[in-house]
Amino acid sequence: MDSSSTRRQATRQKLFEAAVTLIAEQGFSSTTVDEIAERAGVAKGTVYYNFASKTVLFEELLRHGIELLTASLQTAADENAERGGSHVDALDAMVRAGLDFISRYPSLTQLYVAELWRTNRAWQSTLMMVRQRAIAVIEAELRAGVATHEFSEDIDIPLTASALFGMVLVAALDWQSYQPERSLEDVHAALSRLLQGRVGGTVASG
Repeated sequence: MDSSSTRRQATRQKLFEAAVTLIAEQGFSSTTVDEIAERAGVAKGTVYYNFASKTVLFEELLRHGIELLTASLQTAADENAERGGSHVDALDAMVRAGLDFISRYPSLTQLYVAELWRTNRAWQSTLMMVRQRAIAVIEAELRAGVATHEFSEDIDIPLTASALFGMVLVAALDWQSYQPERSLEDVHAALSRLLQGRVGGTVASG
């Protein structure tokens, strides 16, 4: 990557960080391009050079964030496979990766969860697409577990994957907002016990 591309990526990252913080604080409609530029420490024209509008910036922000989360989940699954872990271990590693991601990007997660229910937004189709990419990583691990008889064939893969994804999001936000004194390890251990009891408990005999 040449120096101009590196600079542009750095500028876009600053704009993403400024936008996610401001929008989490005061909402999308109340946040102006001027405020985003000021928070990022750039000229207003720089915002429009990188993004055609505030709406495009926010859509790209959501896409960028969920793609980072998806990559984290996939890395967790791949590293577990390299260690020779089970498919339950892979799901548990993804839970840990999700919690770690949310602890690093809490404002982004708050925005994502809020926007899931606002179906009239211009970026709704993009949000659904990138959400499905993240859930597909979990679905793949569940399917592999069924194929190797680690999980029951009766498991509802799409619903279970969505439930696991949602469990991590909601539990992490509750942790960040209402139980911040708890450590990541403590929260992960609690969700791990739940995972082992529910998904792990569906292991087929024989």
